[in-house]
Amino acid sequence: MYSTPTLATRFARNTRVMRGDQPLSEDQMRGAAPSIFAEGKHASRSERYTYIPTIDVLRGLRKEGFEPFMVAQGASRVEGKAEFTKHMIRMRHAGQVQTRPEANEIILINSHDGASSYQLLAGKFRFVCCNGMVVGEASDDIRIAHKGDVRDEVISGAFRVLDNFAAIDESTEAMKVIDLHPEEERAFARAAITLRYGAQLAGQPPAPITAEQLLQVRRPEDQGNSLWLSLQRVQEHVTRGGLPGRTVQGRRMRTREVASIDRNVSLNRALWVLAEEMRKMKA
Repeated sequence: MYSTPTLATRFARNTRVMRGDQPLSEDQMRGAAPSIFAEGKHASRSERYTYIPTIDVLRGLRKEGFEPFMVAQGASRVEGKAEFTKHMIRMRHAGQVQTRPEANEIILINSHDGASSYQLLAGKFRFVCCNGMVVGEASDDIRIAHKGDVRDEVISGAFRVLDNFAAIDESTEAMKVIDLHPEEERAFARAAITLRYGAQLAGQPPAPITAEQLLQVRRPEDQGNSLWLSLQRVQEHVTRGGLPGRTVQGRRMRTREVASIDRNVSLNRALWVLAEEMRKMKA
């Protein structure tokens, strides 16, 4: 857990993130993700684009018991778009704020430059490793265009995601009691490498890391061979990087964090789907 109320760090090379063990204030969020507070839409948007700043939607969600615990914002190479670019907020509803060992989180993604509609996803936060996951097919993502009554539609969508957590919790508990054989763990990790680096065809250089590296234990709480713990280890290593490896030229390197909000979300969801399919096979 964090020893300070909030933590500001790099989410990836071009992304800022702030996460706290208490709900974030607006001042804290503004420092990491100023596009949440954009005062207007980007000039490229037409008159049909309904502009409601994300902070207004978030204030409405807060009145309904949703509190933000993490914000992130991507960068933009296009001049003038930095204040409107894609951002992500991870929220918890009252009553699920400090549940242990995991908390359910609702993920809100938006932008004011046309790169994203309002998008709502289900997520899990694991306290022991400060690891934020994104749930795959157990919960459909909700997309809301920048038209009409955006604020009320987003609030309604957040409650729809909240309703899905019963099924997600059931899947989580089932993964915790399913043990994997060593070869099954390696198969899971090899599939994760393919998701991260693509299929390694005959004659091509190998991936920079091995399945065994993705299964390494970072802390005592990760020790075990359940499907849930295998997913946690693999997901953390894949998304956070830092593993020693080799480039295609054979030079030493360390793997990088996943470099964008979109890629992080899609990879997280793919790993969850992979774990869900293995759970069904084992069950």
